[in-house]
This record gives sequence, C-alpha cells and structure tokens, in this order.
Amino acid sequence: MSRNHIVVQGECLSSIAHHYGFGDWHVIYDHPNNAEFRQKRPNPNLIYPGDELFIPDKTSNSVNCHTDIRHRFRLYAQPTFINLRIQNTAGKPIAGARYTLTFGKLQFDGATDGDGWIKRKISAVLQLGELQVWPNPNDDEIFFRWDVKLGHLDPLEMTSGIKARLNNLGYDCGEVNSIKDDLYDQAVRQFQEDHKLKVDGIVGPKTRAMLKQVHRV
Repeated sequence: MSRNHIVVQGECLSSIAHHYGFGDWHVIYDHPNNAEFRQKRPNPNLIYPGDELFIPDKTSNSVNCHTDIRHRFRLYAQPTFINLRIQNTAGKPIAGARYTLTFGKLQFDGATDGDGWIKRKISAVLQLGELQVWPNPNDDEIFFRWDVKLGHLDPLEMTSGIKARLNNLGYDCGEVNSIKDDLYDQAVRQFQEDHKLKVDGIVGPKTRAMLKQVHRV
C-alpha cells in the first residue's frame, strides 16, 4: 500500500528504500509523486528531517519457466557505499594510512587509497560508527579517532549543515545544531581567511559555494 514517509534524522534514501522493501532507492526518488521533493532536494544524498516522501506500492513480476529444469534468478539491489577522505591540516590527502571503521560488531580494516579515500560497500541501515586512522602505518601509537554518523549531514542551507561541514574540515564549531555562537563565528572566519574570502563571519553565497566545493557535498 502506498503511503507518505516523514524523514527523521539518520535516515537516507537507501535506508528508507530498504525499510519499505525496495532494492533501489531510485524507485522512490524518481517517482512522479516526488517531483516537488526532487526539486527541493536535487542532491539525493542530502535530505532533511521533516521532508515528506511518497512511498509507492511495490510491484511484482512473473516469469514463465519450465518446471523440469533448474533456474537461477538474480535480484538487483542498488549498493550503498561510504566515502570518506582523510587529509592533513593543509588539505592534502593522506595516502596509505591504515584505518579501522567500526559499526557495532561490524569492522572494516584497510588503508586509504592514493588520494586519501576510504571507499567501502556497506549495509543501507548502518548509522553510528567510529573511525580510527593511523597516518603512519608503522606507528601504532599515533592515531586519530572520529565518530561516524551516516545520514546525519543536513543540507548546506541549514546552519546545522554548515557546522557539520566545518567540523568535518577541521574548523571546530562544537555541537552540530542551529545555534550561531562565538565558536561558529570563529570557525566561519577562519575558513574564509584560509580560502581568501571576505572575512565577515557570514555564510553568504561565495562562502557557501566554497564550503560545498571543499567539502565535496
């Protein structure tokens, strides 16, 4: 049965599709009834709590087959990936850094690629995890740790979205919320200074565009 779904924090289109039994989130996002949603959220990776989505009915297919032989059917499902880039304070990628990415009892181990990326196929329902990175793979004592919150990045139009991106880039904004305090002002000004923008603490079109470019989403 078709229905409407109200997005909550921590959800993404992949997890919503999984919840309703769809193997591909495009079935929901591309549905004609969600045209207004697509216009509001042109980047399907950035949805916001309170957004409303139309969930269509599931359809079934039938295939005629001979009953006296074995058949193999392949179920198509759109995979979900996590993409993280590790870089130093100068904004340069850290290649070959050993990492451990943990979600509860699930653990991924590996090393960043030549451009500093961690790219892993994951379950659509994962949300909260922890990332540990050893910049020097031969030194176990020096490492960095971050909390990983999948589906929690708000759109750049929101103050919470700006703060999350600044935090991710190393500009400390403190708690990710809608409050513009002194810590937020200092972080914005430092970002503007580092990227040769007008330093006024205001996230206008140019600062917003640069933040999107540097953060990549």
